[in-house]
Amino acid sequence: MSEFDHVGWNEVVAMGALTGIRVLDLSRVLAGPWCSQVLADLGADVVKVERVGRGDDTRAWGPPYMKDAQGNETQEASYYQSSNRNKRSVAVDIATEKGQEVVRALAAESDVLIENFKAGSLTKYRLDYASLSRINPRLVYCSITGFGQTGPRAQQPGYDFIIQGIGGLMSITGERDGVPGGGPQKVGVAVTDVMTGLYSVIAIQAALLARENTGRGQHCDMALLDVQVAALGNQGQNYLSTGVSPGRYGNAHANIVPYNSFRASDKDFIIACGNDSQFAALCDAIGLPELSADPRFSKNENRVRNRDAITQILSDHFKRDTAELWVEKISKVKVPVGVINDIAGALAEPQVDARGMLVNIPHSMNPDFKMVGSPIHLSDTPVEYKRPAPLLGQDTDDVLSEYLCLSPEQLSQLKNDGVVG
Repeated sequence: MSEFDHVGWNEVVAMGALTGIRVLDLSRVLAGPWCSQVLADLGADVVKVERVGRGDDTRAWGPPYMKDAQGNETQEASYYQSSNRNKRSVAVDIATEKGQEVVRALAAESDVLIENFKAGSLTKYRLDYASLSRINPRLVYCSITGFGQTGPRAQQPGYDFIIQGIGGLMSITGERDGVPGGGPQKVGVAVTDVMTGLYSVIAIQAALLARENTGRGQHCDMALLDVQVAALGNQGQNYLSTGVSPGRYGNAHANIVPYNSFRASDKDFIIACGNDSQFAALCDAIGLPELSADPRFSKNENRVRNRDAITQILSDHFKRDTAELWVEKISKVKVPVGVINDIAGALAEPQVDARGMLVNIPHSMNPDFKMVGSPIHLSDTPVEYKRPAPLLGQDTDDVLSEYLCLSPEQLSQLKNDGVVG
């Protein structure tokens, strides 16, 4: 008999994909919270453990801050809110023995624990994987660090910016040397943190599936540097194939031409021409059909070899009219093309609206609070937006009474002792 046989189909559909999974989140800043937010969006019950009085570091990473219903600035940082929805906040001082006991008790009742402390530093609190797996053998324990649990850099702190540099991403991001503005650049969002959060979700879900067969949890050792090196993708393989490190191409592509941004008479737009037939269609659409017959440009490999020549011809041509006109003409022949939006423009795109990517999650300080939503669309177990990012410690009483059956008197004593907040 299925565990769902006693309920109606509509009740099953209403459940999140990870309903029933309890996640204890000891992480802060971005990679760990991004991971736990995805799990929470999918229905897991995520309890975020924060420091008493201070909370997650990103609570102080403002401005900007959320505005309240009257338009006044609050102290709720936008950075924190971006990665902590659908969670409950419990404030615990894990530097105290009683605080450690509280976290161990919560871990005993959880399926997953996420932490991003320096490698080995939780051992002194007996909150490391070895200690907690003895209490709860089914616990999936995910450690997220800059460099992993092993190796010569394991004890070093690792921030996204540093990892983008060490991991090679900045060497292929930015304009070429010798060009105005040339030099290595970081990506405009902490992309290594985000990718590590997503890879961690995959690792955790894989460990939960494995637990169904083994009955045991396991340790997920996730490192920002590992993820960044893996995410070099074709650029990493290009190096392994040639022995030559790829350079920076600005907005151009190392292996495809034309695949770049171009300046029209009014603003920039992008063309991503992926094959020779698209190039021929592009040339016809913009009124330069002779280019696709030119042996220098007829095949992609020749266009790559003659990159500067074809780029200059197209650049001069596109300056003759507006980006809107070029995008319209090129779109008609189904060659990938688009304008370069700022964030406001991106969030105002009709396609973004049609996909439901902006969501309203009423907040106690602002009933009209909006967020960028999840990109995950599941037909039977859709993402639900149950709560905005929590205020610091707002769920301490509820979680500790629910998970640990603590009485009001016991909760009061813990608060008086400064163990919880």
